[in-house]
Amino acid sequence: MFKPTQALSRKFRKLRLTTKDINKGFYKGTGTGNVGRHDKWGGFRVDYTKVRTYAVPQGLSTFKLTPFVTENVRPKSGMESYREYGPDGPRSPKLYLDRWKAENGMD
Repeated sequence: MFKPTQALSRKFRKLRLTTKDINKGFYKGTGTGNVGRHDKWGGFRVDYTKVRTYAVPQGLSTFKLTPFVTENVRPKSGMESYREYGPDGPRSPKLYLDRWKAENGMD
């Protein structure tokens, strides 16, 4: 008897789907697909025929176009700023005291 107006139905089409929009059996997931299966002991077995592999084209090092990121940048490990605190790194008591003094201004 009553129908939604055309404007409302067009707006609804542009929204992403949720589990409330579709009947049972809809699982959103992440769109990655499966690469294996679970075994009866609770482990996961990788099926290497399903694993994605990417072929690098020939002559990529002499290609004229360059990426937006330079190849000279070293990846940071995250521990470089804590080198002076020894093997304890961010869990060092000296680091805790130094930060406490810097933030509170008192001994």
